[in-house]
Amino acid sequence: MDDETEAAVMAATSRALCEHGYADLTMQRIADEWDKSKAALHYHYDTKEELLESFLDWTIARFDSRLACEAADPRERLDTFVEALFGPAEESDGSFAIALLAMKAQAPHSETYRDRLAEVDARMRETLAETIRDGIEAGQFREVDPEDTARFAATAINGSHVRRVALDERPAEARRLFEQYLDATLGREQAPEVPV
Repeated sequence: MDDETEAAVMAATSRALCEHGYADLTMQRIADEWDKSKAALHYHYDTKEELLESFLDWTIARFDSRLACEAADPRERLDTFVEALFGPAEESDGSFAIALLAMKAQAPHSETYRDRLAEVDARMRETLAETIRDGIEAGQFREVDPEDTARFAATAINGSHVRRVALDERPAEARRLFEQYLDATLGREQAPEVPV
């Protein structure tokens, strides 16, 4: 499948998840969002589970590309990390966040989802812990336990994701609080104010 077709199917899957939820999601509803036939969708994916596993992989790959930063400066890498999590995504209506939360909610019932989500969580925590270690070594951040700080940060990030979807809390507010936590914990210089 070419990249354009894959992106269209994944966007349709996201929209269908948002509209119908996981329990009422069907291949037909995804095909309807894609404006193609169910048979065309089955040409690429044998089952709904196969499609949703691909959707989760695609979602994780998008997140990984936003998280990637080759900068040597730990402060710049930390800023990239924060921007990847709280900056504007391709969608502004929250549909991506809603679809991802629907997938996360299935993790207790799907070892595949749980394993993939655990992998992305581990990558996110290691990215942050490595950045913190490098910042401590460079004298840019105060001495803290990088793994504990990254674990707490990951917990706060997941909580902010749930609050965005379930409570319609604006990402800018979560970002402000997250950056305050980083400033207080790491002693990093104050980040510019983000309008709330």
